[in-house]
Amino acid sequence: MELKELMGRCLMLMFLLKLITADSKNVRLVGGHSRCAGRVEVLHRGQWGTVCGLFWDMTDAAVVCRELDCGEPVDALGDARFGPGSGQVWMSLVMCTGSESTLKNCGSAGWGKRTCNHSKDAGVICSEVRLVGGSRCSGRLEILDNQMWVSVCAAAFDQQDAEVVCRELDCGAPVQVLGEDAFGKGDAQMWTQEIQCRGDESQIHFCPTSPPVKSNCSHEHSIGLLCTDIINIRLQNGTSRCAGRVEVLHRGQWGTVCGDGWDLADAAVVCRELDCGEPVDALYVDNLEPGSGPVSLKNAMCTGSESTLKKCGFIQSSVCLNKSAQVICSGKLKILSYTKQFHQT
Repeated sequence: MELKELMGRCLMLMFLLKLITADSKNVRLVGGHSRCAGRVEVLHRGQWGTVCGLFWDMTDAAVVCRELDCGEPVDALGDARFGPGSGQVWMSLVMCTGSESTLKNCGSAGWGKRTCNHSKDAGVICSEVRLVGGSRCSGRLEILDNQMWVSVCAAAFDQQDAEVVCRELDCGAPVQVLGEDAFGKGDAQMWTQEIQCRGDESQIHFCPTSPPVKSNCSHEHSIGLLCTDIINIRLQNGTSRCAGRVEVLHRGQWGTVCGDGWDLADAAVVCRELDCGEPVDALYVDNLEPGSGPVSLKNAMCTGSESTLKKCGFIQSSVCLNKSAQVICSGKLKILSYTKQFHQT
């Protein structure tokens, strides 16, 4: 073999190794039902280690789901819900903005500077489903199958399946199931197995499937879905819709918010999300009735600028000191008639 040919092959091998290295993931999910759910582990200096679940929230989970191409975050979990890891706790006090391309780019206490042990390891559940070509709660349905996003054939999908997808994406109930290229054809392969949800599953991937449907499934027959995109927060047992106990809708179930650390910055986000004016007071009540469900968010840490309470950071903890967060908002001021009169004078 000539020297020139040998050098060429060596250069090609180095190029391929570079591509493989560049494409390798520095984060993985372990111990869940799929590669898109489990305990968060990051690769650092050739060794896999875990992430501390303190302050772990949906913003951090969103970065992991996007990095793994796993759809939207469904849950951000602490307290080693997927079992404790081993080795190093590589990242602690993770503070992502949500726009990072990789978890390693998020702020943290520093590599190996742990603030908790493996009993607090962080976990993530990603949706493995997405709506493309519309808005957050409408679009052409695609699901993740064997690490590939595929469109869903209309003959393989029905109203009960739609209920699971809309709930999984925190988008309320399905308004309409659309076919015939409602949101564009796309270029994904087609899923032709019939999905047989009961309608109460938490994720579409937990629904049984049957063999491929016997029909022509081309991109002209891909499913589009329109969900209600309802408000995911409410105030209960107050004097008006702008005052009361804070409850959030998560995966189809209403739950309360822990009052530990609850303050006016948190209340401001709630009031703005409900179009209820400015926060008047941020309260917590000891020994209040537990509300209509479990505690959904604990120790919220909003800056006050977030568009929704779910985008705030919060401390993952199994303990809430029996306090329920409450808010009193000013309500919308009725100044239109005054403004009209002022301009007429």
